Amino acid sequence: MTATPPAPGDGLVRVGAIVFIVGAVATLVTVAPLFLGTEPFPTVAYAVSMLMGVGFLIAAAGVLRSIAAQRRQAKSAL
Repeated sequence: MTATPPAPGDGLVRVGAIVFIVGAVATLVTVAPLFLGTEPFPTVAYAVSMLMGVGFLIAAAGVLRSIAAQRRQAKSAL
């Protein structure tokens, strides 16, 4: 099996997915005390939850970069 070379934007999509997962886990951790009736986490924990949106934006930028590269490739083939 041959590996295909990574397309432009693939790295951004991977990094965005990792950052999104970290943010999703942080969101679950910060919401858990509300259901368990324990002391809430400090504000910094809620700030880490914002990584979910940041990861989504990074991945979206990777997708847009991949689309632009495919358009350039298709235009040069004509």
